[in-house]
Amino acid sequence: MIPVNTPLLDGNERKYLNECIDTGWISSEGPFIKRFEDAVAVISSRKYAVAVSSGSAALDCAILALDLPKGSEVIAPTFTIISCIASIVRAGCKPVLVDSDADTWNMDVTSIEEKITGNTSAIMVVHIYGLPVDMEPVIALAKKYNLKIIEDAAEQHGQFYNSQAIGSFGEVSIFSFYPNKHITTGEGGMIVTDNEAIAERCRSLRNLCFTPAKRFYHEELGFNYRMTNLQAALGVAQIEQFNRFIERKRSIGKYYQDQLSSIKSLQLPVPHLSFAENIYWVFGMVINDESNMNALEAMQALQADGIGTRPFFYPMHLQPVFNKMGLFLDDHFPVAERLAERGFYIPSGLALTRQQQDTVITTLHKYFQ
Repeated sequence: MIPVNTPLLDGNERKYLNECIDTGWISSEGPFIKRFEDAVAVISSRKYAVAVSSGSAALDCAILALDLPKGSEVIAPTFTIISCIASIVRAGCKPVLVDSDADTWNMDVTSIEEKITGNTSAIMVVHIYGLPVDMEPVIALAKKYNLKIIEDAAEQHGQFYNSQAIGSFGEVSIFSFYPNKHITTGEGGMIVTDNEAIAERCRSLRNLCFTPAKRFYHEELGFNYRMTNLQAALGVAQIEQFNRFIERKRSIGKYYQDQLSSIKSLQLPVPHLSFAENIYWVFGMVINDESNMNALEAMQALQADGIGTRPFFYPMHLQPVFNKMGLFLDDHFPVAERLAERGFYIPSGLALTRQQQDTVITTLHKYFQ
């Protein structure tokens, strides 16, 4: 089996983990936490970084730290992971969804303005798979209507929009360090911002909202969303190889592009836009409508041949858990629905070998030519 992702752990990971064990600093108070936070702040061009236990935890803290009015609306893509919308709901706000762009698979920024009402408080931007959302129109709308921007950069460490780092837009941004990300800590996340008050609020929320002067005295409910020193040690070792990892991801993506471009029944990722080069967090593809195979059938066939795959995101407006809450009952987003039906991605982890990649390519040609 060729797994859809295998992380690359060939740097100082073992050395730094041993250092944690030798010194006894394995909790959330060890020295690697600050080192990792400082390093992520640098690569995202932010002043402050707050390490947490996951990307989902980062979203929870980031949204709560903005103190958006209860019941206010937050515009977000329907084609994303459930963490984004769940965090909006948990913050007491109402998610308002937009469809996807058929080419980039990101949120359709031309559909945002029509969803803005007097009750809208924020726009959540989620950069999907390998290309960033077109940020200029989003920033213009945020200024025009006095809205906050929440940036989910979980999938695009090291990406740029024009010359500006992804993770540096809006009031607050988040990253994930799940094993399939460019940098992994096993589990983990990071909140980054230029606002000191937001950073301090996130530090409190991640740590049960202990009162500094009176530790076990609480004025509000927080979370145990702390990252451990062990996780941060992994992150420090990973970030030391950051540029190499980005180059490797792009190399894997470009090789797939070259070798699969002749398969006319597959829509491959857009290699580049006027404002960004694809970073290929994953290598996704969408099966053309004329094909007699949908994504599920294709993944089952590839699985039988030892090729790991994953489906595309299932749209938020079709999620039973939200429909039971009375959300999105009348929503219909045809582009996102088609992506979910016909889209999937193939092995592209950092540890993928060229031999494995050639096997994937040969197998895809067998089924789709």
